[in-house]
Amino acid sequence: MAGALALAGCAKDSKSGSGDNNNASGGQQGSCVTAQPPAAAPAAASSSSSAGAKVDGSALKVGLAFDVGGRGDASFNDAAAAGADKAKQDMGVKDVSESTATASESEDAKQQRLNQMASQGFNPIVAVGFAYAKSVQAVAPKFPNTKFAIIDDDSVKAPNVTPLVFAEEQGSFLAGVAAVYKSKSCHVGFVGGVNTPLIQKFEAGYLAGAKAASTKVQIDHDYLTPAGDISGFNAPEKGNVKAKSQIDKGADVIYHAAGASGKGVFEAAKAGNAMAIGVDSDQYNQKTVETVKDVIMTSMIKRVDVAVFDYIQAVAKNDLTTLPKRFDLKVDGVGYSTSGGKVDDIKDKLDAYKAAIVAGQIQVPDKP
Repeated sequence: MAGALALAGCAKDSKSGSGDNNNASGGQQGSCVTAQPPAAAPAAASSSSSAGAKVDGSALKVGLAFDVGGRGDASFNDAAAAGADKAKQDMGVKDVSESTATASESEDAKQQRLNQMASQGFNPIVAVGFAYAKSVQAVAPKFPNTKFAIIDDDSVKAPNVTPLVFAEEQGSFLAGVAAVYKSKSCHVGFVGGVNTPLIQKFEAGYLAGAKAASTKVQIDHDYLTPAGDISGFNAPEKGNVKAKSQIDKGADVIYHAAGASGKGVFEAAKAGNAMAIGVDSDQYNQKTVETVKDVIMTSMIKRVDVAVFDYIQAVAKNDLTTLPKRFDLKVDGVGYSTSGGKVDDIKDKLDAYKAAIVAGQIQVPDKP
């Protein structure tokens, strides 16, 4: 394993649509794999603050400030919404206010959204996405008795702000391994929504996982928009174009971390007789992409739903110390889906890599 990782680390990366071509010429299914999975490691106990006695959250008024795409994006925002829905069902939360950012809105608009929720007595307020960092930083001090959480950002240092962050690179590593095992051409791809440090974590893990499983895999990796232009998370037509380009160059498995733009990736995969890997939610079961679900071989699960639910529960219990510092593989904060049965035959391999990461035998990079 150490030898395979060393070889993988030497592989050449090239950005902006060019592939990582380590003399790959393709081959039959399975021939792309050049490394044995790690030896079985002891399973580490997972933990979640959702366990235990039922908590009464009926007195809470929860605010959900969605990122671009909102409820119905079949990805990141839908996962956050699922956490709030579970809080309604399991804890009796009765009042939830939802508001969604637009792709072109100003910072003032985000601050106004949070200000309005706090002024109306919503507490806690969950800001869904790193794009809210500046707004939370500005608004939270004005409402010291209101609890705020922000997903995917830990830069806001305030006593009433809780970061909910994830080890996206760890789950994406498993997606990269799965892609290699399922690729017939030994050529896979990655489509990121916006070129930010957060989405680069998905890319880094995916590249590392693919290269850990194969020293000859060819990898294309592209972004839809540069940093600062968040429209890349809600542009399925751009996702379709990028994925089609990769498929035309020979990629037969495409992993996306592009929010609602992923629907375009799935449509390109279906049209091009390729397979795709979803992100954040179990996208095989998402209604908004059900017409193309047959190409979704797995999804990298980012348990935003668990983080949101656990946070609301912790607020209801008035004990935020139960939350993990980072939602990683050890606490099942990230992982992979098995819906559709397309990775059942390699589940033992994926679980072996997962156990090695949890045990610290594999260190997954968070930068490409």
